[in-house]
Amino acid sequence: MNNSQPSLKLPKMDAVWQQTLNWLPDEKCQAQFQHLYEEILEGNRQLNLTRITTPEEFWEKHLWDSLRGVVPQLPSLTTSQQVIDIGTGAGFPGLPVAIAFPNTRVTLLDSTRKKINFLTNLIPKLDLKNVTTLIGRAEAIRRQRQHRQQYDLALVRAVGKASVCAQYALPLLKTGGLAILYRGNWTDEETDALLPKLEQLGGVIESIEQFTTPLSNSIRHCLYLRMHEHTGKMPVPRTK
Repeated sequence: MNNSQPSLKLPKMDAVWQQTLNWLPDEKCQAQFQHLYEEILEGNRQLNLTRITTPEEFWEKHLWDSLRGVVPQLPSLTTSQQVIDIGTGAGFPGLPVAIAFPNTRVTLLDSTRKKINFLTNLIPKLDLKNVTTLIGRAEAIRRQRQHRQQYDLALVRAVGKASVCAQYALPLLKTGGLAILYRGNWTDEETDALLPKLEQLGGVIESIEQFTTPLSNSIRHCLYLRMHEHTGKMPVPRTK
């Protein structure tokens, strides 16, 4: 791949990072973001990884959006936290988080073997020492002793209904752990529908943040769910 082509170069966006997140990627981080972008484009030739391929869209919808959910939690990510990205797909939001916060330990979970194989091969190319991959379905993984109640942070983006995401994520969290659900639009009715599931699982809504993406001005929400007390109840997720 010809890295000198302007169309393949990610925008640097220092001012936008600083203004929107009060955070700046260092040079190593910028280089890893660029390398990630190139590898995703290359992987797209064989796999349907993402339809977001232009530099500006990739920066906003894969890099900035991934980190917008996590950067506000920066103080709690300064030590070796265990993070799981549920339904990671092409590695988002988990890979940008692992690049931006090298002190974390990130597990990328997906049920599609081809995508996990791609990510397993990608990780050493990005020189990431803090990332592992896991193939499986979240509803099964959450019942396994080596994963149940083992994570400080669970990330769920573009997986399904919020109640389903909560049922996948909360059993994996330690008491006091945090699940971040990445959503588009969000309504009070959706909050009301989610509350009974959270009570059943032992979680609470800590906050719901609405924000606007910096380039396309699209409305997004992040739901922050705190694991308060494990109840031992794991309702069967209904995806329809």
